Amino acid sequence: MRIPRLKFWPQAIKRKIPKTLWGRALLIIVLPVALMQVAVTWAFFDMHWETVTAKLSEGLVGDVAWAVDAYKADPTPQTMATISAAAQKSMQLSIVYQPGRALPENRRRNAWAALDRSLKRALNEQLDDPFWFDTTRYAGSVDIRVKVKDGVIRVIAPRERAFATRAHIFVLWMTGATLLLTAVSILFIRNQVRAIERLSVAAEKFGRGEDDPNFKPYGAAEVRAAAQNFLKMKSRIQRYIEQRTTLLASVSHDLRTPLTRLKLELAMAPPDAATERMKQDVSEMAYMIDEYLAFARGEMQESPQTTSVNALLETVVDGARRAGHQPEFVPLSEDVETSIRVMALSRALSNLVMNGFHYATQVRVSAEIEHKAGGKQSLHIYVDDDGPGIPPEKREEALKPFSRLDDARNQNKKGVGLGLAIARDTVRSHGGELNLDQSPLGGLRADIGIPLIS
Repeated sequence: MRIPRLKFWPQAIKRKIPKTLWGRALLIIVLPVALMQVAVTWAFFDMHWETVTAKLSEGLVGDVAWAVDAYKADPTPQTMATISAAAQKSMQLSIVYQPGRALPENRRRNAWAALDRSLKRALNEQLDDPFWFDTTRYAGSVDIRVKVKDGVIRVIAPRERAFATRAHIFVLWMTGATLLLTAVSILFIRNQVRAIERLSVAAEKFGRGEDDPNFKPYGAAEVRAAAQNFLKMKSRIQRYIEQRTTLLASVSHDLRTPLTRLKLELAMAPPDAATERMKQDVSEMAYMIDEYLAFARGEMQESPQTTSVNALLETVVDGARRAGHQPEFVPLSEDVETSIRVMALSRALSNLVMNGFHYATQVRVSAEIEHKAGGKQSLHIYVDDDGPGIPPEKREEALKPFSRLDDARNQNKKGVGLGLAIARDTVRSHGGELNLDQSPLGGLRADIGIPLIS
């Protein structure tokens, strides 16, 4: 069964179209200009140049036919001398009679076939005798030979008598105009696209918690409007974050004060079972408040700094070892540096490592560099354990705030279901993503992927 090719071509063309805005805008402007220039050039050669060349060839061949007919009417040296003198004076033709000669058997073809085709057509129409011609042997002349009785009449004619020799000037002008228009288009398009690229970079930096004080709206009116709206949105978000932080600080102060009084009163109360239970409740309340504040506050206050990846991971592993655990550490074979918020990412990694030890006996911390198209690189940090893991259908739920998958893993008596949510929020603030997968150790793999920024 033959597959229709109609559906294939649109897909093939779509794959060839540039993916960037700069490439597409350039294609939109340059392609019509190029097509127009090609159409104009084709129309010029089809309607003008070939017509002029045909007329010139017919005129030249008419003069050659006159010379041949005149010589055939009176084939004497005197007649040939008279014909040669008249042709040289009035027609700019050099005509000689070569007795005993024959026409050459081979002819070199002109690279521009239209020249030979036009001259051959005129010779066929106006000459009854065998002929031979060459338009390539001499740079400025055309060699035409006609077979007559006992010899050959050879005609050397100026090239401009057979062809319109100035056509290349028109082609050069058209090519130069196309290149000039393309260069101007590139300059203007690049300037407009650069404004969009700067807006994209500013948005990406803001998404990572960085600020770009040098960003200012410029470019076309629509791009400036988008940039101004971005700055307004950025200001509103920053204002919201400041208000939330202030509110949480006030709540933290208001709650910690009565909790501190309760701790003091319980410390002075007579020790019994009820007092111990109340002390445990107060401790859990304090821990829950710290968890809530850490989740809501985020890590927006810390400034990014360039640090070594292996050094960061070594710090996290050392912290777990000081807590009495023995995680396995596989550093990068070739260490790299990237711009991150060190404290925030360290806390997120420590949270994942300690969470792994809570459910498993073996935890491994490793990293690798992923190379992407366009020369971009991404850092992947893996925290693997050999615990019970999380079913694939519940992994996304496990990353949500306050989610506790009691049936998938042992219930964390102390936690409130914010550990993975805080880690994911921290990774996303770096422009990356936290994904859960099956670990090579048999348990859960936490995959932190963030772009490498030097």
